[in-house]
Amino acid sequence: MLEINNHKDIINKVNILTGDRPTGKLHLGHYIGSLKRRLELQEDDKNNMYIMIADIQALTDNFNNPSKIKDSVLEIILDYLAVGLDPYKITIFIQSQISALAELTIYYMNLVSVARVQRNPTLKEEIKQKGFTDSIPVGFFCYPISQAADITAFNASIVPVGEDQLPMLEQTREIVRTFNSIYGDTLVEPIALLPSNRAGNRLPGTDGKSKMSKSFDNCIYLSDESDEITKKVMSMYTDPNHLKIDDPGEVENNPVFIYLDAFCTDRKTFKDMCEHYKKGGLGDIKVKKYLNDVLQEELAPIRKRRNEYKENIDYIYSVLKNGYEFANQTANKTLEGVKNAIGIDFSFKEKN
Repeated sequence: MLEINNHKDIINKVNILTGDRPTGKLHLGHYIGSLKRRLELQEDDKNNMYIMIADIQALTDNFNNPSKIKDSVLEIILDYLAVGLDPYKITIFIQSQISALAELTIYYMNLVSVARVQRNPTLKEEIKQKGFTDSIPVGFFCYPISQAADITAFNASIVPVGEDQLPMLEQTREIVRTFNSIYGDTLVEPIALLPSNRAGNRLPGTDGKSKMSKSFDNCIYLSDESDEITKKVMSMYTDPNHLKIDDPGEVENNPVFIYLDAFCTDRKTFKDMCEHYKKGGLGDIKVKKYLNDVLQEELAPIRKRRNEYKENIDYIYSVLKNGYEFANQTANKTLEGVKNAIGIDFSFKEKN
């Protein structure tokens, strides 16, 4: 898998696609893993970035609770605007509004075997996490193919992802290569853009689980009030063997230190705390209080902007309307090229 770790390595203007499933508010894992990188990318005038609210993908495992998806769309865009994503510099749109994506998915399904989809490591892990057995919805099973449609519809050559999503992007790359080898050079083969911060690849949950996830209820949300953040930080999992202040502690797999690595801008203080904790003599309470201060400083302005945008719903709707119009035009153009390459671009005109 070809990867880029620094977007400044990109020489020519490129199309970028990224997005989120609307299954609730966004949390610190989204922020450090993708949102902060998007803020960097939108300031580079060489980039043309599309951000998709993936409601169709979210419905593949929430089909019996559509109101959850609908309500979460607003929460997602509030979080986008609150962190500083600028609709004048990027295109924000809702997946289900772009009908070309569904048609592209159908065409790509012919290029992928069931066995290949079953081997996708990311899909296998998500099936396991959600407890699916023989009752896997076809939509969920096929969403790696749907994701390929999303990426190629916008000619995305760069896709910001975490390490856990690399197998999904590789499947898109395979679909592109197969399509181009059969029908001619039509689609763009994307490459991954990984988080620049090592801690951003996968932020653990507050409970010590390997991933922060809404389904595990182990998240700190961007919209959390100050007292809720404090409560969550002070109850965070640490090193279970660090029973006394004088005991040497582990920092490598310690969620509190992983969060500090991701968010602390005072690197000297962070390194000193790591060394002190490893030698012994530094208590968990003190480290957690410092982390709380760091997070409060980071999230306070985001929460303030979010509340301001929440009072201007008409503006949010205008952002989504403008995003739809531009994204729809782009995706339809790609679809036209795909149908032309396959040879099904039928056009019947009345004869005089």
